[in-house]
Amino acid sequence: MKFLRAAAVMALLTGPAYAQMPNINLIPETASKTPDQIEAEQARDKAYKESLKKIPDAKVSSDPWGNVRSDTPKTSASQAPTKQPSAKPRIKTGSNAN
Repeated sequence: MKFLRAAAVMALLTGPAYAQMPNINLIPETASKTPDQIEAEQARDKAYKESLKKIPDAKVSSDPWGNVRSDTPKTSASQAPTKQPSAKPRIKTGSNAN
């Protein structure tokens, strides 16, 4: 019985709130375009695509933080560092005398 009373109260309270909501059409009818509008749109698209072709390609990296990164620099095989044999190998003796 309490459930029916609660439902009735909710229905009475939501009625005025629902009446205040604006009537919004979420799916408006779209008007078809005239042939002149279609032709103008195609001309705009063509001009846009032509302007994109005129933009030069970026050739140089503009990375101001390139030297700061921890990535190892890429070196070619001819620039690879070579190990030089040391003149005298060090031997650990356990004492601090050199």
